[in-house]
Amino acid sequence: MSIKTITSDGKWQFWIDRGGTFTDIVAKSPDGSLNNMKYLSENPEQYKDAAIQGIRDFLKIGNNEKIQDLDVDCVRMGTTVATNALLERKGDRTLLLITDGFRDLLRIGYQARPNLFDFNIILPTPIYEMVGEIKERLSSEGEIIESLDEAKARECLKSARAKGIKSVAIALMHSYLNPIHEKRIAQIAADEGFEQISISHEISPLMKLVGRADTTVIDAYLSPILKRYVAQISSEFDTNYAAQLLFMQSNGGLTNANVFRGKDAILSGPAGGVVGMVKTAQIAGFKKLIGFDMGGTSTDVCHYNGEFERSFETEVAGARVRAPMMDIHTVAAGGGSILFFRDGRFQVGPESAGANPGPACYRRGGPLTVTDCNVMLGKLQPHHFPYVFGPNADQPIDLSIVENMFKEFAEEIAIKTGNKPLTAVELADGFLRIAVSNMANAIKKISVQRGYDVTKYALQCFGGAGGQHACLVADALGIETIFIHPFAGVLSAYGMGLAEIRCIKESQFERSLRDYEDALKLLSELSEKATDQVVSQGVHHDDIIVECRAHLRLKGSHQALMVSFGNLDELKKRFDEAHCARYGFSSDGRELIFEALSVEAIGGASEIKEAVYEEVKQAPAAVDIVEMTSQGELIKAPLYERSLLKSGQRISGPAIIKEPTGTNIIEPGWSAKVNEFRHLILERKVPINRKEAIGTKADPIMLEVFNSLFMSIAEQMGATLANTAYSVNIKERLDFSCALFDPEGGLVANAPHVPVHLGSMSGSIKSIIRQNPNMKQGEVFVLNAPFNGGTHLPDVTVITPVFNDDGQVLFFVASRGHHADIGGKTPGSAPPDSQTIEEEGVLIDNFKLVENGKFRWQETRELLSSGKYPCRNIEENLADLAAQVAANETGIREIKKMIEQFGVKVVHSYMRHVQDNAEECVRQVLDRLKGGKSEYELDNGKFIRVAVSVDKKARTAEIDFSGTAAKDPLNYNAPLAVCHAVVLYVFRSLIGKEIPLNEGCFRPLTIIAPKGSMIHAEYPSAVIAGNTEVSQLMCNALLQALGIMAGSQGTMNNFVWGNDELQNYETICGGSGAGSNFNGCSGVQTHMTNTRSTDPEILEFRFPVRVEEVSIRGGSGGNGKFTGGDGITRRLRFLEQMTVTTLCSHRRVPPKGLNGGKNGEVGSEWIERQNGSIDRHKANDINELYPGDVFVMQTPSGGGFGAKN
Repeated sequence: MSIKTITSDGKWQFWIDRGGTFTDIVAKSPDGSLNNMKYLSENPEQYKDAAIQGIRDFLKIGNNEKIQDLDVDCVRMGTTVATNALLERKGDRTLLLITDGFRDLLRIGYQARPNLFDFNIILPTPIYEMVGEIKERLSSEGEIIESLDEAKARECLKSARAKGIKSVAIALMHSYLNPIHEKRIAQIAADEGFEQISISHEISPLMKLVGRADTTVIDAYLSPILKRYVAQISSEFDTNYAAQLLFMQSNGGLTNANVFRGKDAILSGPAGGVVGMVKTAQIAGFKKLIGFDMGGTSTDVCHYNGEFERSFETEVAGARVRAPMMDIHTVAAGGGSILFFRDGRFQVGPESAGANPGPACYRRGGPLTVTDCNVMLGKLQPHHFPYVFGPNADQPIDLSIVENMFKEFAEEIAIKTGNKPLTAVELADGFLRIAVSNMANAIKKISVQRGYDVTKYALQCFGGAGGQHACLVADALGIETIFIHPFAGVLSAYGMGLAEIRCIKESQFERSLRDYEDALKLLSELSEKATDQVVSQGVHHDDIIVECRAHLRLKGSHQALMVSFGNLDELKKRFDEAHCARYGFSSDGRELIFEALSVEAIGGASEIKEAVYEEVKQAPAAVDIVEMTSQGELIKAPLYERSLLKSGQRISGPAIIKEPTGTNIIEPGWSAKVNEFRHLILERKVPINRKEAIGTKADPIMLEVFNSLFMSIAEQMGATLANTAYSVNIKERLDFSCALFDPEGGLVANAPHVPVHLGSMSGSIKSIIRQNPNMKQGEVFVLNAPFNGGTHLPDVTVITPVFNDDGQVLFFVASRGHHADIGGKTPGSAPPDSQTIEEEGVLIDNFKLVENGKFRWQETRELLSSGKYPCRNIEENLADLAAQVAANETGIREIKKMIEQFGVKVVHSYMRHVQDNAEECVRQVLDRLKGGKSEYELDNGKFIRVAVSVDKKARTAEIDFSGTAAKDPLNYNAPLAVCHAVVLYVFRSLIGKEIPLNEGCFRPLTIIAPKGSMIHAEYPSAVIAGNTEVSQLMCNALLQALGIMAGSQGTMNNFVWGNDELQNYETICGGSGAGSNFNGCSGVQTHMTNTRSTDPEILEFRFPVRVEEVSIRGGSGGNGKFTGGDGITRRLRFLEQMTVTTLCSHRRVPPKGLNGGKNGEVGSEWIERQNGSIDRHKANDINELYPGDVFVMQTPSGGGFGAKN
């Protein structure tokens, strides 16, 4: 396809997207016309490099001729070379140099495991080969505490060079404030012959050592590969006539090849798509966009509302990147996503057929995929699809094999379900609906979850498979306009040509708004640096625009929002507008703090204006009339060739518009028009009927749709809570859970946040229902009572009923969050010696938080300040409660949308069906599970006893904790809700695949937990350790009884410290147990918790402490055929007096090995006093630490599994 532009400079320009499978090239010829071609990225028999081959083909020159500047003005390229090297771990061998004590910091990261329910925990492989610890130390203000040991640094560098390592990443604590030590090490590295030297204060000059160090390692690891690729490309040009070579950065800006770095290359290709989306849509007059880029393996979605959205902390291929990147969300739903019937549900992906064998219709023996659904439905027509299949690459897609496979699949499903077989068309239509639902939910994550009204946006569709699904995805979201550019199939390449040269400079600036003048000065310095870099790339100074931005946050909060810089009043106004848009409520005049400042220098955009064509009035002529199925009906649809369509022509759906790079389906109710630029604009002309007439009987297709809907609502609630909460525990450690419940309080969907909350909130809902028979609209309740469905007092649950117009309760939504302090004898509400619940804080039971839609601020303050041990920071508690109310409002809003679409009867029916499906999944586990029993000894000499018996005929199990120790006189007592959470976690994990987590999971299980025992606590028992410690011990006991895996660390290593002004609560990772076919994992959260750790630089900035060591206790895991994971060592120096409390287990009794495997090692704590003396600190203990004292914790390791040969 070609389109005409109205500019010409007399030379060629090449805009290239070098992807993993294909390389797309858009060539702007000397006459201004644009043409495109597609090449296989790897085709060594034909050419050395696809991009160079494409340039040669356009220029019609031979393979050995040099490309000359006489012919070519510039080459603009996006490439996945760096991305693929990161994914495949094929970067350059790299040495990491990091501050002494932190050699394992990047391996431990933020200590969370990636998949909550996987016993075999697999963490990403570190990308550095060697690590060296450097003796040096800076304070959180950047002052030198310990001078650099240059000799040790040189020794590390020499050792790495002797092993052939040529890349080094240097990342030291607080170097973003003072780079003196990093700069000196870089000089030594250069002396020692290192070819790639990446320094963290240059790579990412912002607070957070983990992200900054990871980014620096990525840069050192990938930059040499990019340099070699740039050299390879450059070598094909005549050295006397070198064209300008520019590369797309992850932030959406081009940069000269000689300054293109690894850290900026990870989203190089997709970023071009976002730029292309925005620039082409602006020509057509669209300003609010949802990008929808659907390929073969996955779909990328993004949001645009006047400016590029960037994320500044991203995880890619298991590596944390702290650099500006286009905010692109990827979902594993592409044309090649495989269709499954698993666990009684239709499922699409995440597995993909890839390019080889590809979908079934590709004639290579591939599985049924989303593409095959469209073939089955007639939306992809074999005779209007490229003839590139079969052994000679000259045949069309195979319709007959698709028909046969769908027919066989339908019969297979009918046998499994006992239902009447679906037709092949019904089956394909059902799977397509699920794929569309998955993609729509992905778009909600980057729009609805962030407070944007997506119905006011245009859906910009690009990528090879996007046009097939655009109307359906738009309908699922309420979007009524779709934009499809003529180059939609190669829009990432087209975007390279439309992009500007950009340079972003950032700096940490943790200061009050009172320091406005200093902020202006720093912005001026950053602007000068950014502008100079763009000027150095050939852009005239007068053609550069500089945009200044401030990252602002509320005082006491930790979530910054980026706004355009301005005067003080403008900054406050813009922040408040951004806060309202994101969170739904005003920042209410609270004090603002600068967090960081950034500038972006922009220049060098291509002057391209697409030609305007005269509109015609005659109707377009179809090239064929075909049959396709839409909305369950077989209909005849005209098929058009896009290249034949002229400006002004209109097409009413149903219709198909084909083009070389894709197929566009115009669904019934939609129309297409060709505008003056020959863009394709799709509009919904017939309002969609949101009332879907589906039955209330369980349908496997709709079962998956509703399962996704229910879970999506809970996840959206969680996103709101994490964004709006005050507490570090909720916002950063993610110690919270959000869920939906049926009118009786039964769990419908629980987003998998913290395992100890799973299934335990239902008791709280039922308690509120029981005590409030006449609930009214506008009421919100709060409780933390452990004996009414709570876990422990810091876990506060906010519950909101969802009513219909007649005042009938339809659902409940609830959010549970761990508050930093809820009162009690010690700061952080975790007294080690508590004997009654009163000593642990303020007990809240059935309190009305909101009445008639108004937050009861004063009454809540009085409640939180009541009792013998009131809350220490009531305003912080109130801020978290307000965030929980906001999270619930998000859930209510989405539930009402769902009911509006399907009707309450259908929604309630599928609520039950989803629970039934979860029940069946648990029964399938019981079909293959053997019973067993165990006696699990605690450090205090007591035992948790559990026996599991399975009734194979009834497909049920009894989990009997009879014989477990009676109530603990201190706080090792778990409420019944915690017992239920442990059982649910274990059985959900045994399923081994994604299933809905709800009340149905409990139906086949009978839990016997003797009243008054330590696992079924009664008022007024102290319970603070029940939630954290007893839950972990119960989990180990249950898994030991079932013979599944050896003991994990069996504790959360609760570490609570503070004084009257400051409090902090942490749970610290350890080792996981080994299983029958896997080793345990080291330095990771296990079983009933998955909370994150706080970055050491953040911790030191917020609190008067100094982190001196975070390391793995190598060799501490239990030996065996499979080895247990190691615990960790953590050293924390206190700079002010603090009260330290710990609640820990496995300090006397080690985590047990299983089936001949050796036990893990116990943990221990001690205090190294400033005067040199050492004080022992018991597992459950309280001590005063004074300035200069160091608290050391060593966490337990996991047990081994099986005897070692």
